[in-house]
Amino acid sequence: MLLQIGRKILAFVALACLSPGAYAAGDTPVLTLEQCLAIALDDNPTVRVADMEVKRMDYSKKEVIGQLLPSIDFSGSYSRTLAKQTMYMDFGAFGGGDSDDTPATESSNRDTGMKVGLDNSYSAGFSASLPLIAPQLWKALSISDTQIARSLEQARSSRLDLVNQVKSAYYAYMLAEASKVVIRESYDMAALTYETYTKQFAAGAASDYDVLRTSVAMKNIEPELMQADISIKQALLQLQILMGVDASFVFTTSGDLAQYENTMIETAAAIDPDLSGNTTLRLNTIDMELQRKALASQKLAYAPTLALTANYNWTSMNNGTPFSNLRWNPYSMIGIQLNVPIFSGGQRYSRVKQAQVQLTELELQRENLERTVNMQVTLAIDNIKINVRQIGSCSESVRQAERAHDIMVKSFDLGAASYLDLRDSELALTRARLAYYQAIYNYLVANSELELLLGNAPVEQYANK
Repeated sequence: MLLQIGRKILAFVALACLSPGAYAAGDTPVLTLEQCLAIALDDNPTVRVADMEVKRMDYSKKEVIGQLLPSIDFSGSYSRTLAKQTMYMDFGAFGGGDSDDTPATESSNRDTGMKVGLDNSYSAGFSASLPLIAPQLWKALSISDTQIARSLEQARSSRLDLVNQVKSAYYAYMLAEASKVVIRESYDMAALTYETYTKQFAAGAASDYDVLRTSVAMKNIEPELMQADISIKQALLQLQILMGVDASFVFTTSGDLAQYENTMIETAAAIDPDLSGNTTLRLNTIDMELQRKALASQKLAYAPTLALTANYNWTSMNNGTPFSNLRWNPYSMIGIQLNVPIFSGGQRYSRVKQAQVQLTELELQRENLERTVNMQVTLAIDNIKINVRQIGSCSESVRQAERAHDIMVKSFDLGAASYLDLRDSELALTRARLAYYQAIYNYLVANSELELLLGNAPVEQYANK
């Protein structure tokens, strides 16, 4: 376990050092989104379990193949006779009948019987069988191929879901960091105003009320600043869990949320609502194919089977102690065994009907799944377009708030505006910036959710980073 954690941390640092200027002595490592995805796809337990399931299905196929190959078994047995069987001979049954001239010995055997058998019996040998005609086994081989395909799709689905979770966590981490920067700027502005009034009060140019009012405004931001730190830690911890790295290794994100504004319009315009990669629909298609093969397999239960059998055995029987006077006699045989199903109480018929019902259920589910996925994709695209418009609106709001705040700062310095006017402009600017970053975060998460729905995330590209 310690070796595994150490390997992850070394890979972590190596990836961080790949970014020019991202890691220097004493600085916090900087990881890009692609690097975080590469680490998560490499060692996340969910992905590893999905890969192991594919391996398990491969062994299951080999098991079916093994049933088509010859099977050889060795067996041995020993039995000790406790009470021998008694045999009675009726010589009259052979035409002699009872007569006065019957020998006395024959009459005695007929009345008392004769003990037959030996005390000890041994048997050992080999048996082999080879299926020649086995329709159900042949169909089971085809079913195993489809089961492997299903496991591969489930593994792909796990990777797509992990990519979506890592992206959401990464964006949440970026949002928490950006929010802290905004709140820190607001706190610094309040602290500067408090310091200014404190100096003016000492010089007799400001009242005690002005000092108290600015002090309260500054202290009111401190809880928000602490909450921003908590949000950063929570977002980082969530991202570390998804990546499968130790929680003591801290890193930061690359870039900021504002950089995504430059490409959002092109990204939204290039959306292709192709559902061919949707994992839910693909799994349903594979399940229907699997059920069709299962139905065909149940119908093949009516077909006869033919197998080649062979035996080679040794037997020995003796009286007295078990290991004395052993006389081994070999015997062998070879033959063909034909099995023609005739009647099984309607079991085969019921299995066929069950398979037909299950196939019908999957076909009905397909119609509902297609409608549901189409609706989800439509809503996701609409949500992305709304977020794009909202980002544009928030961006304009930030520019206007910055201009208004600059004007108010100059007016306050000239004495043409009160502190309340300055504080209102500061709060408006803070809210505008927070809303702007929140809108970008909502857009990125919506885009990631759509990517998950369409199943078109470049998982292989991330894994090769």
